[in-house]
Amino acid sequence: MLHPPCSSDLGPSDCHLFRSLQNFLNGKNFSNNDDLKSYLVQFFADKDRKFYERGIMKLPERWQKVIEQNGRYFTD
Repeated sequence: MLHPPCSSDLGPSDCHLFRSLQNFLNGKNFSNNDDLKSYLVQFFADKDRKFYERGIMKLPERWQKVIEQNGRYFTD
């Protein structure tokens, strides 16, 4: 089932994180779960504190948009 990349029920930190993760994994194929796990560990280790901070700091703005849209789906 398809799901929009940034639905109004996700916080911007989620969108921020998942968009970055999607770009990181784009076009990659893994032969086993251990390879995927190693790649994901590298992804999270390579992100600095500011990366996560930016997503978290956008939460109030994102929540306000959800309130203004009365919970309806919207795009950024």
